[in-house]
Amino acid sequence: MPAAMTFCFPVQELSNKRVKLTPFVPIIHASPFFARTSSHPELFAHIPMGPFATESLLVDYLVAQWVDADPARMLFAVIDKTRSPTAEDESGALAGVIGYLTSSTQNLSTEIGFVVTLPPFQRTHVTSNAIGLLLQYALEPRSTGGLGLRRVQWQCNSVNVASQRTAVRMGFRFEGILRWDRVFDQGRSKGKEGHGRDLPPGTNPDDLGRDTVMYSLCWDDWEQGAREAVCTVMD
Repeated sequence: MPAAMTFCFPVQELSNKRVKLTPFVPIIHASPFFARTSSHPELFAHIPMGPFATESLLVDYLVAQWVDADPARMLFAVIDKTRSPTAEDESGALAGVIGYLTSSTQNLSTEIGFVVTLPPFQRTHVTSNAIGLLLQYALEPRSTGGLGLRRVQWQCNSVNVASQRTAVRMGFRFEGILRWDRVFDQGRSKGKEGHGRDLPPGTNPDDLGRDTVMYSLCWDDWEQGAREAVCTVMD
Protein backbone atom coordinates (compact mmCIF):
# COMPACT_ATOMS: atom_id res chain seq x y z
CA MET A 1 0.00 0.00 0.00
CA PRO A 2 1.52 3.41 -0.97
CA ALA A 3 2.64 5.61 1.92
CA ALA A 4 0.30 8.37 0.79
CA MET A 5 -2.61 6.04 1.65
CA THR A 6 -1.30 5.09 5.09
CA PHE A 7 0.09 8.43 6.34
CA CYS A 8 -1.82 9.80 9.30
CA PHE A 9 -2.28 13.27 7.79
CA PRO A 10 -3.75 14.23 4.40
CA VAL A 11 -1.17 14.02 1.62
CA GLN A 12 -0.89 16.28 -1.37
CA GLU A 13 1.73 17.29 -3.88
CA LEU A 14 3.60 20.39 -2.68
CA SER A 15 5.16 22.77 -5.16
CA ASN A 16 6.49 26.23 -5.88
CA LYS A 17 8.24 27.64 -8.94
CA ARG A 18 11.53 25.86 -8.16
CA VAL A 19 10.81 22.58 -6.38
CA LYS A 20 8.08 19.97 -6.29
CA LEU A 21 7.51 17.35 -3.59
CA THR A 22 5.56 14.33 -4.77
CA PRO A 23 4.90 11.07 -2.89
CA PHE A 24 7.76 8.61 -3.42
CA VAL A 25 6.47 5.87 -5.71
CA PRO A 26 8.90 2.93 -5.95
CA ILE A 27 8.06 2.00 -9.52
CA ILE A 28 8.90 5.56 -10.59
CA HIS A 29 11.52 6.84 -8.16
CA ALA A 30 13.36 3.87 -6.65
CA SER A 31 15.50 3.03 -9.67
CA PRO A 32 16.87 6.53 -10.34
CA PHE A 33 17.32 7.20 -6.61
CA PHE A 34 19.31 4.01 -6.15
CA ALA A 35 21.38 4.64 -9.27
CA ARG A 36 22.33 8.13 -8.11
CA THR A 37 23.10 7.21 -4.49
CA SER A 38 24.84 3.84 -4.91
CA SER A 39 28.20 5.51 -5.56
CA HIS A 40 27.73 7.97 -2.67
CA PRO A 41 27.45 5.94 0.57
CA GLU A 42 28.39 9.08 2.50
CA LEU A 43 24.83 10.30 1.94
CA PHE A 44 23.72 7.77 4.59
CA ALA A 45 26.55 8.36 7.09
CA HIS A 46 24.39 10.12 9.68
CA ILE A 47 21.10 8.22 9.46
CA PRO A 48 20.14 4.71 10.63
CA MET A 49 19.29 3.18 7.24
CA GLY A 50 21.44 2.64 4.15
CA PRO A 51 23.52 2.50 2.16
CA PHE A 52 21.68 -0.11 0.12
CA ALA A 53 23.49 -2.80 -1.84
CA THR A 54 20.67 -3.32 -4.34
CA GLU A 55 17.57 -1.53 -5.52
CA SER A 56 15.37 -4.32 -4.16
CA LEU A 57 16.88 -3.87 -0.69
CA LEU A 58 16.14 -0.16 -0.88
CA VAL A 59 12.51 -0.83 -1.76
CA ASP A 60 12.08 -3.67 0.74
CA TYR A 61 13.56 -1.80 3.69
CA LEU A 62 13.17 1.92 3.09
CA VAL A 63 9.74 1.82 1.49
CA ALA A 64 7.98 -1.38 2.57
CA GLN A 65 9.35 -1.77 6.11
CA TRP A 66 10.25 1.76 7.13
CA VAL A 67 7.72 4.08 5.46
CA ASP A 68 4.65 2.15 4.38
CA ALA A 69 4.47 0.16 7.63
CA ASP A 70 4.29 3.27 9.83
CA PRO A 71 1.46 5.82 9.44
CA ALA A 72 3.65 8.40 11.21
CA ARG A 73 6.00 8.52 8.20
CA MET A 74 5.68 9.90 4.70
CA LEU A 75 8.41 9.98 2.04
CA PHE A 76 8.51 12.47 -0.82
CA ALA A 77 10.59 12.56 -3.97
CA VAL A 78 12.16 15.99 -4.44
CA ILE A 79 11.96 17.31 -8.00
CA ASP A 80 14.06 20.26 -9.15
CA LYS A 81 11.76 22.15 -11.50
CA THR A 82 14.58 24.34 -12.79
CA ARG A 83 16.02 21.31 -14.63
CA SER A 84 14.78 19.82 -17.88
CA PRO A 85 12.01 17.19 -17.81
CA THR A 86 13.17 13.62 -17.15
CA ALA A 87 11.84 10.09 -17.38
CA GLU A 88 10.87 10.14 -13.70
CA ASP A 89 9.05 13.47 -13.80
CA GLU A 90 7.93 15.80 -16.56
CA SER A 91 8.40 18.78 -14.23
CA GLY A 92 12.16 18.33 -13.81
CA ALA A 93 14.88 16.12 -12.33
CA LEU A 94 14.92 13.93 -9.24
CA ALA A 95 17.05 15.81 -6.71
CA GLY A 96 16.62 13.62 -3.62
CA VAL A 97 14.11 12.58 -1.00
CA ILE A 98 12.66 14.11 2.16
CA GLY A 99 10.05 13.00 4.64
CA TYR A 100 7.72 13.59 7.53
CA LEU A 101 8.57 11.35 10.52
CA THR A 102 7.23 10.72 14.06
CA SER A 103 3.95 12.41 13.12
CA SER A 104 1.13 12.51 15.65
CA THR A 105 -2.49 13.43 15.04
CA GLN A 106 -3.09 13.54 18.80
CA ASN A 107 -0.26 15.97 19.51
CA LEU A 108 -0.52 17.80 16.18
CA SER A 109 3.18 17.38 15.53
CA THR A 110 5.62 16.00 13.01
CA GLU A 111 9.32 15.87 12.19
CA ILE A 112 11.16 16.70 8.98
CA GLY A 113 13.80 14.09 8.30
CA PHE A 114 15.46 11.62 5.97
CA VAL A 115 16.73 14.59 3.97
CA VAL A 116 18.92 13.14 1.23
CA THR A 117 19.89 15.64 -1.44
CA LEU A 118 21.83 14.19 -4.36
CA PRO A 119 25.33 15.65 -4.87
CA PRO A 120 24.59 17.66 -8.05
CA PHE A 121 21.81 19.49 -6.20
CA GLN A 122 23.61 20.22 -2.94
CA ARG A 123 24.32 23.85 -2.05
CA THR A 124 21.55 24.99 -4.38
CA HIS A 125 17.95 26.10 -3.83
CA VAL A 126 16.74 22.50 -3.56
CA THR A 127 17.15 21.63 0.13
CA SER A 128 15.90 24.95 1.50
CA ASN A 129 12.85 24.89 -0.76
CA ALA A 130 12.02 21.26 0.04
CA ILE A 131 12.21 21.92 3.78
CA GLY A 132 10.30 25.17 3.36
CA LEU A 133 7.46 23.47 1.51
CA LEU A 134 7.10 20.90 4.30
CA LEU A 135 7.17 23.63 6.94
CA GLN A 136 4.54 25.65 5.14
CA TYR A 137 2.21 22.69 4.74
CA ALA A 138 2.67 21.58 8.36
CA LEU A 139 2.33 24.95 10.08
CA GLU A 140 -0.06 26.95 7.95
CA PRO A 141 -3.60 26.96 9.41
CA ARG A 142 -6.15 24.56 7.99
CA SER A 143 -8.18 27.54 6.82
CA THR A 144 -5.40 28.37 4.34
CA GLY A 145 -4.69 24.81 3.21
CA GLY A 146 -2.14 23.67 5.79
CA LEU A 147 -2.28 20.99 8.45
CA GLY A 148 -2.39 23.45 11.34
CA LEU A 149 0.19 21.57 13.41
CA ARG A 150 1.66 22.92 16.63
CA ARG A 151 5.19 21.55 16.41
CA VAL A 152 7.69 20.50 13.75
CA GLN A 153 10.94 19.03 15.01
CA TRP A 154 14.32 18.37 13.44
CA GLN A 155 16.77 15.79 14.75
CA CYS A 156 20.29 15.24 13.49
CA ASN A 157 23.56 13.53 14.33
CA SER A 158 25.65 15.65 16.72
CA VAL A 159 28.61 15.42 14.33
CA ASN A 160 26.54 16.46 11.31
CA VAL A 161 27.42 20.14 11.30
CA ALA A 162 25.82 20.76 7.91
CA SER A 163 22.43 19.51 9.13
CA GLN A 164 22.65 21.69 12.23
CA ARG A 165 23.40 24.74 10.11
CA THR A 166 20.47 23.92 7.86
CA ALA A 167 18.14 23.71 10.85
CA VAL A 168 19.22 27.11 12.13
CA ARG A 169 19.02 28.67 8.66
CA MET A 170 15.45 27.41 8.30
CA GLY A 171 14.40 28.93 11.63
CA PHE A 172 14.46 25.92 13.95
CA ARG A 173 15.33 26.55 17.59
CA PHE A 174 17.90 24.47 19.45
CA GLU A 175 16.33 22.44 22.29
CA GLY A 176 19.06 20.12 23.51
CA ILE A 177 21.25 17.08 22.92
CA LEU A 178 20.04 13.51 23.48
CA ARG A 179 23.13 11.60 24.56
CA TRP A 180 23.57 8.02 23.40
CA ASP A 181 20.26 8.37 21.58
CA ARG A 182 20.91 5.77 18.88
CA VAL A 183 22.99 2.74 18.06
CA PHE A 184 24.39 2.37 14.56
CA ASP A 185 24.37 -1.43 14.33
CA GLN A 186 27.60 -2.44 12.54
CA GLY A 187 28.02 1.24 11.84
CA ARG A 188 31.74 1.16 11.18
CA SER A 189 31.44 -1.28 8.29
CA LYS A 190 28.47 0.66 6.90
CA GLY A 191 30.35 3.97 6.87
CA LYS A 192 28.30 5.61 9.63
CA GLU A 193 29.64 8.45 11.78
CA GLY A 194 29.25 8.12 15.54
CA HIS A 195 30.10 10.42 18.42
CA GLY A 196 33.52 8.79 18.90
CA ARG A 197 33.23 7.90 22.59
CA ASP A 198 34.05 4.48 24.02
CA LEU A 199 31.28 1.89 23.89
CA PRO A 200 30.11 -0.11 26.94
CA PRO A 201 32.00 -3.33 27.72
CA GLY A 202 30.81 -6.31 25.67
CA THR A 203 29.53 -4.17 22.80
CA ASN A 204 30.13 -5.25 19.23
CA PRO A 205 33.23 -3.23 18.26
CA ASP A 206 31.68 -2.59 14.85
CA ASP A 207 28.79 -0.68 16.44
CA LEU A 208 28.75 3.08 16.90
CA GLY A 209 26.89 5.38 19.28
CA ARG A 210 25.10 8.54 18.18
CA ASP A 211 24.14 11.65 20.08
CA THR A 212 21.16 13.50 18.59
CA VAL A 213 20.68 17.27 18.46
CA MET A 214 17.05 18.33 18.79
CA TYR A 215 15.52 21.45 17.21
CA SER A 216 11.94 22.60 16.82
CA LEU A 217 9.83 25.18 15.03
CA CYS A 218 6.39 25.66 16.56
CA TRP A 219 3.15 27.32 15.55
CA ASP A 220 3.79 30.44 17.61
CA ASP A 221 7.28 30.82 16.13
CA TRP A 222 5.62 30.58 12.72
CA GLU A 223 3.13 33.32 13.50
CA GLN A 224 5.79 35.55 15.08
CA GLY A 225 8.07 35.88 12.07
CA ALA A 226 9.28 32.42 11.09
CA ARG A 227 6.83 32.25 8.17
CA GLU A 228 8.39 35.31 6.55
CA ALA A 229 11.95 34.21 7.41
CA VAL A 230 11.42 30.84 5.72
CA CYS A 231 10.02 32.52 2.61
CA THR A 232 13.11 34.72 2.46
CA VAL A 233 15.43 31.70 2.62
CA MET A 234 13.42 29.96 -0.11
CA ASP A 235 13.61 32.92 -2.52
